[in-house]
Amino acid sequence: MKTDVLIIGGGPGGSAAAMFLLKEGLKPIILEQEEFPRFHIGESMTGEAAAVLRRLGVEEQMHARKYPVKHGVRVFGEGGKNSWFIPVSARNAQWELEPGVTWSVRRSDFDGMMLDQAEKRGATIVRGTATIALLGEDGRVRGVTMRHPDGRTEEIESTVLLDCSGMATFLGNQKVTGPKYVGSYDKQIAFFAHVTGAVRDSGTSGEHARDNTIIFYQKKYHWAWFIPVDDKVTSIGLVVPRAKFVEAKQTPEEFFLEYLPQINPDLARRVTGYKLVDNVRVIPNYSYQVRRFCGKGFICIGDAHRFIDPIFSFGLSATMREAEFAIPHILSYLKGERREDENPFAEHMLFCEQGIDNLEDMVDLFWEQPFAFATFVHRRYRGELIDAFAGRVYATEHQPSQAILTFRKMLKRERQYEHEDDYSIPIGSRYHPERAALWAPDSSVETTEEWLAESRV
Repeated sequence: MKTDVLIIGGGPGGSAAAMFLLKEGLKPIILEQEEFPRFHIGESMTGEAAAVLRRLGVEEQMHARKYPVKHGVRVFGEGGKNSWFIPVSARNAQWELEPGVTWSVRRSDFDGMMLDQAEKRGATIVRGTATIALLGEDGRVRGVTMRHPDGRTEEIESTVLLDCSGMATFLGNQKVTGPKYVGSYDKQIAFFAHVTGAVRDSGTSGEHARDNTIIFYQKKYHWAWFIPVDDKVTSIGLVVPRAKFVEAKQTPEEFFLEYLPQINPDLARRVTGYKLVDNVRVIPNYSYQVRRFCGKGFICIGDAHRFIDPIFSFGLSATMREAEFAIPHILSYLKGERREDENPFAEHMLFCEQGIDNLEDMVDLFWEQPFAFATFVHRRYRGELIDAFAGRVYATEHQPSQAILTFRKMLKRERQYEHEDDYSIPIGSRYHPERAALWAPDSSVETTEEWLAESRV
């Protein structure tokens, strides 16, 4: 089997990439190992994520599914005494802020809709699992060996491989990319479930709109999310250090039910009569970065190369925007441009990395100096932070802004991009110097896989 572009993973990033390629006359193959619908976390969208969907022409489908309309993000501070609000917004041609809305989604439904749209528009969906990356003599990625559901193996040859495998980080684990660094997030874990009966706000727009995303902060590394995913069901998550759960000696469900109301008084008010729709799920909450996530014949997109603190719901925005940003570079490569470069997609790689660095710096300042951050939201940098929360964090969007530069100064941090080895160095508040040796090819410290196994609940 042969194709110009092979996409590993049919989630929102892979499906968006396929639809953008189809608009350019290319018909990619999407290799997806799971049958949809399937449960997935990460339901809240930024304003720029909604803009991507509108450019893809799926706004009608979003309305037809009656996804909750999100007007902004409200954050309750320690003790529930104070809150601040960031509205969803857009920028017009004059770079003036304008009101906007986005959506929150039930991912099992949304992801299936996106994949269906990609297939209806001409993408070929192949069910199976990528097992081995195929490499040419010069190290160029030329496709994958896949395993069909019945156990048969087959090679799919490609000119460009897009790794949209998410946290599976297919090419990273295949060591096609540079090394993968896993930070510990101070060994936090996340408990989450879908519930009914949670109390929402009653407004129709603005700060108190019924379907806004809400974040509840207790103290450093202790927080919860509240995301409406349809008219009745709300996604609620609880994130704490792993040690807190181990000390409790409870099942995940017992811990979730008991500790959730303790996070914040306003959250306690909202969950007095709620009921679980399904089981409480648990995942280790960790960060990672993959170095040199683009190269000869391949590009990693979204979580396939980087995952930072999920507190402000940038995941969907980052993966779909990176998919769109990659398209012109793919088209140039298919025309034969930069084929012999050591990294034909170096420009795209640096562009994406700088954007996520801006996000990381913002999130880190929130954790390190939450009161200063709240002041900046209300006063000094409100417009710039509205941009950041909307997902406008890339160089073409006046970034890094003065707000981000101030955050770096307060964090005593520098970002240098003069040399390939300067970029993508994990120096955020989750950075653990003792694990920096993971970047070394001959490292003797524990592997990413060993650390994750140790961190599992």
